[in-house]
Amino acid sequence: MDRFGVAIEIQNVTKCYGRMRAVDDISLSLKAGEVFAFLGPNGAGKTTTIKMVTGLLIPDAGTITVCGHRVTGDDGKLAKSRMAYVPEQPFLYEKLSAREFLRFVGHMYSLPPDVACQRAEEYMELLQVAEFADQLAEGYSHGMKQRTVLAAALMHEPEVLVVDEPMVGLDPRSVRTVKVLFRQLADAGRTIFMSTHTLEVAEAIADRIAIINHGRIVACGTLADLRAKAAREQRLEDIFLDLTEPVDERGPPAASPRGP
Repeated sequence: MDRFGVAIEIQNVTKCYGRMRAVDDISLSLKAGEVFAFLGPNGAGKTTTIKMVTGLLIPDAGTITVCGHRVTGDDGKLAKSRMAYVPEQPFLYEKLSAREFLRFVGHMYSLPPDVACQRAEEYMELLQVAEFADQLAEGYSHGMKQRTVLAAALMHEPEVLVVDEPMVGLDPRSVRTVKVLFRQLADAGRTIFMSTHTLEVAEAIADRIAIINHGRIVACGTLADLRAKAAREQRLEDIFLDLTEPVDERGPPAASPRGP
């Protein structure tokens, strides 16, 4: 995939739970080499979208491709091999240490043992996991688990990294480390698709931002684009609150655009 190619393509995707449209005909195109922040209130459709991108949910309508491969159907394995997913609630095998877990992940991706060991050490050092690398995961805090799972997600050097609330449970130093890491990965041509409630992080590192509300994309673009849409110079927090006011205060949401 070239440096400025399309990493994720979401086209007219809808997902319903019974009569409720959790995601309502959304379209987004994410470029290689960008940090893309995905914002929205609780229940807006962020996690449902992310789970469809990663293949954990199947859309009721529309298509999703990752690095040119459809996430569903015959290309699904190829699509998933090009990305990594870090959920909001990190999962570790509690009777493994971080070092053992990362080497296990390397084995799952068929990395040569020496490569797996080298990458495990590099990412543990980078994400400040090394200090507890040989302790069993059953004693880890949420933040320790989050850093370990993020290190594991990078073991096969994916082209696309999908992360759901990556900063939850992290201390300020770890937040800074992750922000710098995401920027470095994007500068190297990888794509970060990040769902977050941490608006200052999105404001600081995202190349583009999409806001979803009631299952529809209500704004998408650079921070300058969003400020123009809100018709005033504001912090991202103020723009977000303006664009996601409750329906009973603003009327029904506008029709979904067909792309960014």
